[in-house]
Amino acid sequence: MSKCVVCGKGPQVGNSVSHANNRTKRRWLPNIQRLHIVWEGQPQTLPVCVSCLRSGKVQKSARVIKAATA
Repeated sequence: MSKCVVCGKGPQVGNSVSHANNRTKRRWLPNIQRLHIVWEGQPQTLPVCVSCLRSGKVQKSARVIKAATA
């Protein structure tokens, strides 16, 4: 699993705790998508979490926007 290039968000680990207080390891995975984005002035395909995309921290490439409207 990769990390978001914008915020660095990646998988987190912890325990699932049952009602009987049994603990087993588990992972929380962020919603990371490989998208065509404009990064440092260049259009690139990079892993980005959806929360960064929705908040406007990154911008989709014009190629993707043009294909979606056509």
